[in-house]
Amino acid sequence: MSHKHPIIAITGSSGAGTSSVTRTFENIFRREKVSAAVIEGDSYHRHDRKEMRARQAQAEKAGDKNFSHFGPDNNLFAELEQLFQSYSESGCGKRRRYLHDPVEAAPYQQEPGTFTPWEELPGGTDMLFYEGLHGALVTPEVNIAKFPDLLIGVVPVINLEWIQKLWRDKNVRGYSTEAVTDTILRRMPDYVHYIVPQFAHTHVNFQRVPIVDTSNPFIARDIPTADESLCVIRFANPKGIDFQYLLNMINDSWMSRANTLVVPGGKMELAMQLIFTPYIWRMIERRQRALGAL
Repeated sequence: MSHKHPIIAITGSSGAGTSSVTRTFENIFRREKVSAAVIEGDSYHRHDRKEMRARQAQAEKAGDKNFSHFGPDNNLFAELEQLFQSYSESGCGKRRRYLHDPVEAAPYQQEPGTFTPWEELPGGTDMLFYEGLHGALVTPEVNIAKFPDLLIGVVPVINLEWIQKLWRDKNVRGYSTEAVTDTILRRMPDYVHYIVPQFAHTHVNFQRVPIVDTSNPFIARDIPTADESLCVIRFANPKGIDFQYLLNMINDSWMSRANTLVVPGGKMELAMQLIFTPYIWRMIERRQRALGAL
């Protein structure tokens, strides 16, 4: 953690909804005039799309049925830890971008599924903002979770997570149901060992719970809407959280435990705005005081 160079990290699995949380933070940053260096977790995969497919084929021929994007063999964990450490100490570091589609790739005149060259982070940013798979990772080799000042987990109930992934990969990326199902099955061991444990290190967890039948996610035609969901918000340390204020501001919300707030799914973004705007105010105030002490 660093008062001069704070870090916010959003962590969650593929299909969890971390991109929606990122959009909420982008709105807060714009409103509060905060300059953030943005890091996409996909840029810390080890292989580009073509190489990943080749290595997956090799793994299957060798009998490895659990080759995935979630584990250490296919990610730059040490490099991500180094980025967080470097930024927290000096506000500096290097990043690259993963170009998901032709629209993202066109300005760089590269193929989709490739990485841009490594480059220095822009100077003078107020904080680092990371969104991806491994923002709270702790293993015997690396401890990424110790650097962020604010760690947020996004983890919908598993069937909803699968529905969201199935819908995105089929409708946006053109994959078949069978291909997405195969990906889910291959990832499961790494999901259990490298994704789930992170939520024990997060400061705040958001879990969307549908209130419609999601018992068979592989035949679901639509993602349950926000109005068909509840959002469970768990605070690792509730000290200093003004729950009464949040209850007054968010209609139809309630406390299910002493550290857990439940809000209607349609109020999730409002809850994030109310909860995290004060966090960012405090980060900026501490940063200004720390820099003023130089």
